[in-house]
Amino acid sequence: MVSPRNIRFALALLVTTAIVGIVAAISMKGLHTTLPEPVSQQLPQNIDVALHHARFTEMREGTTVWELVADRAEYDKTGDVAYLSDVHMVFTKTRTSGAITATAAKGEYSTATRNVRLRGKVHVVTESGMVFDTESLDYLAEPALFRTSEHIDFKQARLSLSAIGMELNVKSETSRFFRSIDAVVKGVATH
Repeated sequence: MVSPRNIRFALALLVTTAIVGIVAAISMKGLHTTLPEPVSQQLPQNIDVALHHARFTEMREGTTVWELVADRAEYDKTGDVAYLSDVHMVFTKTRTSGAITATAAKGEYSTATRNVRLRGKVHVVTESGMVFDTESLDYLAEPALFRTSEHIDFKQARLSLSAIGMELNVKSETSRFFRSIDAVVKGVATH
């Protein structure tokens, strides 16, 4: 006959083995859970927020003045400047001027001044048919004008012009060229 002492020992051994088995199973399951992947540090040190397909709009007296869409916008730590890439900016048509579209590879938008700096393959087209191409163009919000001190190519109808420096008034669609102006007016074809 089995002694009660051996039965207690066997039960204690069985309970201890079960507890060790449960702890081991929990530990093994805990080791196999996937740990969260570390977040890659893609943003430069001075950037807080990055947005894809960002849209900025300037409104005056309840009317949209312009709308800017960027494929990517990054805000710096101060929050005053948004660094843009693949910029598409459209000025709405008004009673005095037609729509103006500007595109650029990169840009910067100042939330304090509402000024926009366009850089890299800047291309501006007005509804009246003016076309401007340059590498650098600034939009100054307060006087509502585009300005560059760089080389610019201009075309409208029969006129082709290249110059160094230019201003384009957005409200009146008038432009001034500053220096090294070289213009060609194509003749009218006769039959």
